[in-house]
Amino acid sequence: MKMRILTAAVGAAWLLAGAASAQQPAAPPNLDAIPDQMPWATPYGPPISADKAQAAIAAAAAEAKKRGWAMDIAVVAGSGYLIAFLRMDNAQIASIAIAQHKARAAAKYRRPTKVFEQGVQSGLNYLLTLDDIIASRGGIPLIEDGRLIGAIGCSGGTGSQDETVCQVGAATINK
Repeated sequence: MKMRILTAAVGAAWLLAGAASAQQPAAPPNLDAIPDQMPWATPYGPPISADKAQAAIAAAAAEAKKRGWAMDIAVVAGSGYLIAFLRMDNAQIASIAIAQHKARAAAKYRRPTKVFEQGVQSGLNYLLTLDDIIASRGGIPLIEDGRLIGAIGCSGGTGSQDETVCQVGAATINK
């Protein structure tokens, strides 16, 4: 009996030690490194058309509906201004503004909002001081013919759910 208790205690300690070591943050990137090329420098193109924005929303909404997720979905032009929006039935009210914020940040900064989420999680807290940043995945730039024409933002689920729905909508443009 004592052997079982000792074995269980050692096993629990080993699991806790493994979990603690797995949660150690990665070393922050070298902020003094100077890249040869400008990162995230996709040129801006003409604003996305209303028809293309609606097609991206329709694809994203179909994916969300297929999975049983109620989402708010926004598409903005490269400037960050709203072109189209859908609030699915029973989607969270707070997610209306969040979906638009994700789309706006993805367009203005020309990168997926997941980049900001990863940056903050790795200790780059200065990102939170930049105007219009949202450190939550679910915002994806829309690129046509090598030019950024807008972005799609989704909110209402977990970050991974939001991102999954956004990827389907973005795929109608990002080919």
